[in-house]
Amino acid sequence: MRTIAVANQKGGVGKTTTAVNLATALAACGHRVILVDFDPQGNASTGFGLARDRRTPSSYDLLFEPGLASGAAQETLVPGLSIVPAVDGLAAAEIELSGQPNAAGRLKAAVQMLPMADYVFIDCPPSLSLLTLNALVAADGVLIPLQTEFYAMEGLSQLLKTVEQVRARQNPRLDIEGIVLTMHDRRNRLSDLVAADVRAALGARVYETMIPRNVRLSEAPSHGIPALLYDMRCPGSEAYMALARELMGSMAAKAA
Repeated sequence: MRTIAVANQKGGVGKTTTAVNLATALAACGHRVILVDFDPQGNASTGFGLARDRRTPSSYDLLFEPGLASGAAQETLVPGLSIVPAVDGLAAAEIELSGQPNAAGRLKAAVQMLPMADYVFIDCPPSLSLLTLNALVAADGVLIPLQTEFYAMEGLSQLLKTVEQVRARQNPRLDIEGIVLTMHDRRNRLSDLVAADVRAALGARVYETMIPRNVRLSEAPSHGIPALLYDMRCPGSEAYMALARELMGSMAAKAA
């Protein structure tokens, strides 16, 4: 089981869109996938049409009762893909955990009790908070969505530094799974320039697949389904399928 935190402290970069659609794409390839919605906004849960009165047990509950994890993952309309939903109370978890023993290791204990899966994705909040730290401690790798716009690199160095600190102090197996360029607009020369700069700076860490700006990706959550089900032939869906294949290839190469 490979646990991957999808993280970027900058909001609006396609983090949840990536978590939802990459998880869906891997399930479509025959893998068993669990998505943990760890963002208090609960957008991943909404993206699967999960009503708020059905979001229990939630990722909030897992922080305080890890034993609930075995029954917390709810099946979605995507065969092979389950989700642990988020609730508004997750926002208060940092205050409640503050000062408690092993405050950064709560999610790790719960993830270890989840049903067996090939991949577990953790959709993190858009901040370097105690919740994100819990996700990094629980994860094997970090997948970073990075928007191809002028401020793309701002904050990335801080996230990479945090990953290094977590690896040194709390989770030696933590690795950079990869960086995926999102919201790419080939009509905009700046997008290509930013993509080239990111590849020059980070090299093989950056996936070849880029996620384009695509209205279908934006529309799908309002219908409570992933974009791959909303319109599997749109450029955004095709890009996430390509990203899934690239991720599986990377995993196979690491295992060899």
